[in-house]
Amino acid sequence: MKDMKFVIVTGMSGAGKSEAARIFEDLGFFCIDNLPPALITKFTELCLQSRGKVDRVALVMDIRGGDFFDDLSEELAALEKKKIKCEILFLEADTNSLIQRYKETRRRHPLAKEGRVLDAIEAERERLKNLRGQADKIINTSHLSIKDLKEELELSFAQDKQVNKINISLVSFGFKYGIPIDSDLVFDVRFLPNPHYVNDLRPLTGNDPQVQDYVLKWPVAKKFKQKFFDMIEFLIPEYIKEGKNHLSIAIGCTGGKHRSVTLVNKLFDFLAQNDYHIVKENRDIDKDT
Repeated sequence: MKDMKFVIVTGMSGAGKSEAARIFEDLGFFCIDNLPPALITKFTELCLQSRGKVDRVALVMDIRGGDFFDDLSEELAALEKKKIKCEILFLEADTNSLIQRYKETRRRHPLAKEGRVLDAIEAERERLKNLRGQADKIINTSHLSIKDLKEELELSFAQDKQVNKINISLVSFGFKYGIPIDSDLVFDVRFLPNPHYVNDLRPLTGNDPQVQDYVLKWPVAKKFKQKFFDMIEFLIPEYIKEGKNHLSIAIGCTGGKHRSVTLVNKLFDFLAQNDYHIVKENRDIDKDT
């Protein structure tokens, strides 16, 4: 358990704990929202039994737990006695920001059964005062965007190998079979010379060197490939800065067998030189056989 990263995410209602949980999931944490504090000890035992499979955990706990939430300090003390290190992340925001968020979402504050939201916020702030004093990290989200919050959490909780990670899907397709609906970027390479009209190349695919050589030997193909790869190389770091975790790039030709497959293969080789997780799929490569 010494190597486990164990984070309690708590704080003011409306301060962004749900968004934080999603960010922790993207960082590879096993997340549970609104776990009763009394179950922390049992949950840590389950983590131990996983033999390292669950080694990064984020638990969201707040006043939604009602009376159960008051047991949190006692349970944290029990973890400390067992020498299980636990970090507390406390999210807060100024009162005006919280009131505005409740107005925008039209959700009811957990403590505002019949009373005013302002009174509920002040009561919650008082109730969490001692827990806030125990926090290892406090983030005020009053003026933070989701992107800003993600950057804050990555700096504190991301493993080195996970920072600036992005999953990239490369898909070749044929326009006559439709554009992949989950694509972020779509490129049309039907302007390139078509191996389909070369008898010896027609039965082959963009996985064959002869087809690749034919597609890329033309000046227009060489010029396009250079500009295309330069653009993708420029865009990926910008998407990472924006907090994008997955990027789907679709390249299409008429049938999805020759030109698009060639470009997907070459782009895959090009991007593989960087520290990205890349998968490729030739969706329609067999449909014309």
